[in-house]
Amino acid sequence: MTEEGRAGSAERHLLDGAGDAPVPALSVDDLTVAYREQPVLWDVDLRIPQGSATAIVGPNGAGKTTLIRAILGLIPRAAGRVRILGRPLEEVRREVAYVPQRGSVDWDFPTSVEDVVLMGTYGRLGWFRRPGAQEREAARRALERVEMSAFADRQISELSGGQQQRVFLARALVQDARVHFLDEPFQGVDARTERAIMGVLHELRDRGDTVVAVHHSLQTVPDYFDRVILLNVRLIAAGEVETVFTEENLRVAYGGRIPYVAAPPAGEGPGGGGSGMGGDDGIPGGATGGATGRDMPGNAKGGGH
Repeated sequence: MTEEGRAGSAERHLLDGAGDAPVPALSVDDLTVAYREQPVLWDVDLRIPQGSATAIVGPNGAGKTTLIRAILGLIPRAAGRVRILGRPLEEVRREVAYVPQRGSVDWDFPTSVEDVVLMGTYGRLGWFRRPGAQEREAARRALERVEMSAFADRQISELSGGQQQRVFLARALVQDARVHFLDEPFQGVDARTERAIMGVLHELRDRGDTVVAVHHSLQTVPDYFDRVILLNVRLIAAGEVETVFTEENLRVAYGGRIPYVAAPPAGEGPGGGGSGMGGDDGIPGGATGGATGRDMPGNAKGGGH
């Protein structure tokens, strides 16, 4: 990180009551989630510092998506406490952005790319104010950052999967949140889009924001993330990649079989990131998606609204 980035990071860090140290971006204590009395997450404790990028990693059915949705209050918790920036979600909702899985979104919802991005401003505007020139300029800048300016007037349903992911990331950017949750952001995207998305996420981290993402590709974890959460219903390990992302921990998380592929030659980048496997939580479709089971492009479902 550059000196300028460190300065910007420090300015965005929220300090504790004594003003001595940043509060954790995310604190989770004794979190348990069950479906029909069957635990899908069991007694999870986590601390994630501000200004970090964290991958949530584990096999299918490990509870990765469930963890994010339980943190954001999108599904009920059987037990446990969650604090974001030291406070309950209800008090800091505007500081939280959420990019859901593509498979949970109704892409036929009739709206333009620019309107989807503008919906990221609704949490700060309130119910009765409409986006004005300032918000439209923010949306324009966000689309530029994800290289989607040329598509501003297109219908969201006309875009490719990678383009739709970029638009949802732009929507998160205009929220100007401090904590960003992403559920498989690289699912079904090409290598170029994956690198572009990760570049933006690194910019957010370097200015002091916190990024937490469900991630399937083990080969890119060391390059993309500072920290990792290894999950298989229970928490296996969590911490800095250098100390936690070990063969021993991976074998425990994946039941002895590590789906690890050697990194590609320098400059080639990963070949598509996500595995294309959605719904990894052992919960039938819709059970984790709130009242409707599917997100609309304009509904962040827990981020900024």
